[in-house]
Amino acid sequence: MKRELDVIKPRLPGEIARRFSHVRAWVFDLDNTLYPAGSDLWPKIDQRITLFMAQLFGLDGMSSRALQKYYYQRYGTTLRGLMSEHDITADEFLAFVHDIDRSSLKPNHSLAQGIAALPGRKLILTNGSREHAIRTAEKLGIHDLFEDVFDIVAADLLPKPYAETYDRFFARHGVDPKEAAMFEDIAHNLEVPHARGMVTTLVTPRSQDEVEREVWEIATGGEPHVDFVTDDLAAFLEAVVEREA
Repeated sequence: MKRELDVIKPRLPGEIARRFSHVRAWVFDLDNTLYPAGSDLWPKIDQRITLFMAQLFGLDGMSSRALQKYYYQRYGTTLRGLMSEHDITADEFLAFVHDIDRSSLKPNHSLAQGIAALPGRKLILTNGSREHAIRTAEKLGIHDLFEDVFDIVAADLLPKPYAETYDRFFARHGVDPKEAAMFEDIAHNLEVPHARGMVTTLVTPRSQDEVEREVWEIATGGEPHVDFVTDDLAAFLEAVVEREA
């Protein structure tokens, strides 16, 4: 169900801009955040993960899928589960699951304009690989707008939502979380950023039918660690930088 506009954008002119007026570092998740959740990109990655599991363990598709989601929920990523329980190396997994066709992605000029207008630094913080983030951002026409990508390897293979990952990110890039904002499609991944003082925005699908979610991933947007909710990131960023007349 599509959210009403007044949930996404407060009624008072300039209200969003004032809430973000102190922000000097803008941190974005990648998958299902910088591109719409309705895109076919994440399903392709998800299918590659299931295939990796099937080939690794000799399982059928249903069993592979169940094991994949078990590791995902328990460890934060399927990769961490495989590394913890089966000594799988990150390189082989990341190369396999991100070997996908990105031709369906097109340059998003509205999003590029919104990101470019943000005052300060822009960074990507992803549980995926650096190569995947760069190739995806290039397809969207936004790669040159970002200072750097902090990926799962930079995080020492410890994924969001672990607090150590955010702290490692802050330290590496010299980001003061009290002067930063985080945009993310999974509400649980906003808990630590919010606790550290970041302004948090949950990016949701325009329709719940657009993306498959685990039950524990579904958020209402009313969680205390979610400051804002939007199903249109480009429009929201436009509101972030608007100024009162």
